[in-house]
Amino acid sequence: MTERKPIRVINALAPIRICDNGGWTDTWFAKYGAVFNIAVSPYAEVQAAVYPQEDASERIWLDVENYGDRYAVGVEREGWDRHPLLEAAIKQVGVPPGMAVEISIFSQAPSGASTGTSAAVTVALVGTLDCLTPGRMGPHAAAMAAHQVETEMLGRQSGIQDQLGSAYGGINYITVSAYPEAQVTPIKIAEPVWWELEREIALIYLGKSHDSSHVHEKVIARLEDAGPDSKQLEDLRETAARSRQALVAGDFNGLGRAMIENTEAQARLHPDLISADARRVIAIAREHGATGWKVNGAGGEGGSLTLLCGPNAAARRAMLREIETESPLWKNIPIRLDRYGLRRWESGYGERRSGQGIRGKG
Repeated sequence: MTERKPIRVINALAPIRICDNGGWTDTWFAKYGAVFNIAVSPYAEVQAAVYPQEDASERIWLDVENYGDRYAVGVEREGWDRHPLLEAAIKQVGVPPGMAVEISIFSQAPSGASTGTSAAVTVALVGTLDCLTPGRMGPHAAAMAAHQVETEMLGRQSGIQDQLGSAYGGINYITVSAYPEAQVTPIKIAEPVWWELEREIALIYLGKSHDSSHVHEKVIARLEDAGPDSKQLEDLRETAARSRQALVAGDFNGLGRAMIENTEAQARLHPDLISADARRVIAIAREHGATGWKVNGAGGEGGSLTLLCGPNAAARRAMLREIETESPLWKNIPIRLDRYGLRRWESGYGERRSGQGIRGKG
């Protein structure tokens, strides 16, 4: 397959998300909720080279670059192979008859960072495969399809805000009216506020993949018993609204307080949701004048934090140096705010036909 020229090359990018204030309330046991989140680079990248199917041999190949895996995917087979999430997305969206595809997947974000990386990969893959047929999914449809892959096809626990944040991009206020139904309200802010947020915000990876399923199962059982109107969930919902109000007003101290309140609310769900590593990073950030910190995702061992570093640029740089010096595992992941969400376009390959340019698809 690789020796032939593809007839089409389709590309997709999808951002990860950070600072998910109100997370945990976008779940089946919360039933309704509100989440504020911010889409950022680094991206999940997908590229599909499309060929005519010339024989009955395997026609779908996956090249999962981060893992060094390249193998044929048989969507008609029972069960899953090496990467169930990717295989399930391919099975759900499908590849039209008569086509063969070679799909390469790469994530610039570290695995298990609690930044919705798996959701971003799935959104990008769904968006890519959607380009193989007439018509186009909008961001909401792509997010819902990606969410269904995780929850319905694989039976995993998953809120809806990761997929929506990745598909829409930007800064969003997500209202979950009746899980999984949700409405996305993009938060519009002045350009200087956008620039200042991008300068102040930082993503700190704690150096190991997030893995706290046993703690999460305890929290879920406790919240399910308490019901959707429990104070624990209401405390989390309120931080989303406060985050939106603060950012629209350009009030970075207010946004920082909402981030801190959310992290404290996570700790009240279970103390192990805020790990010892996260607490040490928070202590360093506080010493350097940071105004906010949020343990990303559900929390637990590993993963990452979002820091709001404050207005002093020199103090921010000193803080990041100390964090990375404190532990060889801790890393500042360079980020940029993302304006676009899921992006899809078709590359030219070799000689283009007369008048044919590069075509973009939202």
